[in-house]
Amino acid sequence: MPRIAFPPPPAGDATEALRAEVRDFLKTELADRLPRLRADSWNGFDRAFSRKMGARGWIAMTWPKRYGGHERSALERYVVLEEMLAAGAPVAAHWIADRQSGPLLLKSGTEAQRQAILPRIASGDCTFCIGMSEPDSGSDLAAVRTRAVPVDGGWRVNGTKLWTTYAHRAQYMILFCRTDGAAEDRQGGTSQLLVDLSTPGIIIRPVLDLSGAHHFNEVVFEDVLLPEDALIGQRGDGWNQVMGELAFERSGPERFLSSMALLTELVRALGPSPSAHAAIAVGRLVGHLVVLRRLSRSVAGMLDKGENPTLQASLVKDLGALFEQEIPEIARQLVEAEPDLDSTREFSAVLAHTVMNAPAFSLRGGTREILRGIIARGLGLR
Repeated sequence: MPRIAFPPPPAGDATEALRAEVRDFLKTELADRLPRLRADSWNGFDRAFSRKMGARGWIAMTWPKRYGGHERSALERYVVLEEMLAAGAPVAAHWIADRQSGPLLLKSGTEAQRQAILPRIASGDCTFCIGMSEPDSGSDLAAVRTRAVPVDGGWRVNGTKLWTTYAHRAQYMILFCRTDGAAEDRQGGTSQLLVDLSTPGIIIRPVLDLSGAHHFNEVVFEDVLLPEDALIGQRGDGWNQVMGELAFERSGPERFLSSMALLTELVRALGPSPSAHAAIAVGRLVGHLVVLRRLSRSVAGMLDKGENPTLQASLVKDLGALFEQEIPEIARQLVEAEPDLDSTREFSAVLAHTVMNAPAFSLRGGTREILRGIIARGLGLR
């Protein structure tokens, strides 16, 4: 049976000075940010904060300097990212663009696309959203029905995307669509297009989550005309591009740090002398956190070498979602408090936020069933 290998991650000694610099920055920038706001880190949209990160050189860290990047290592980028998420910084304004849209353009985009877009991402001025999921298909990306038909001078696009995070505040979308063949073709005949969201014919409708927050959207394309040079990479190669893109989306520290604010508040609520039962429970959570971090850093090292660790990233994402969803359940057993977003007690407010968002942890970036199918296939079990 094939094995899933996680090579030792790169040594981290050289990044400790950077880690200290990031922590000092966050100590000042987030001094007045309440835990209930820190709990929503990767949905926290603050363009001014993103611009400050861009000015520090903490966006596009691994990209070539000619595109506004800084040619630093994947591990250095990892350090910045995990410090931001652990502290609950608002990273949504640059999050998707830095994590996957920019790397996709670097790898498969045209030179004109790179020159026009990448420096704006690096400065924190450009927000992207992901046009993958669709109604009635969820994480089954091969069921894509949105279609781009070649016309004189470009593409005519019709279809609908769903759960599109921050489409209402983004300037661009990477659209995964069908350009050739029939829907029965599944993975064949798909491509990716760079979409300016100010293009006529694009309708963006809000989708509120359980807490009433607006970061999801439905995006409808009605005879939208895109230029010929909107195509990213090769026509018909969309599936391969998306699979590579998902390795960036599924493997980072965001896949196990979404509940970090609650873990922090749990330790604070238990105090310096927790019961033996509570100490064991928290120790178990911290042990899981350490293992997940090691696996995730290993994937970062593989990405730094130009590898495509889709299988390993799927495993990190699946295990990370289990960990993130476990934390609120354990917290409710250890601390007597009701989840309440309006509570004056920060533990209750953070608990409420995490409880309401936890079901999505095993949906976003690929459902548990899809991920386990990828893992099983990689192990030769299906």
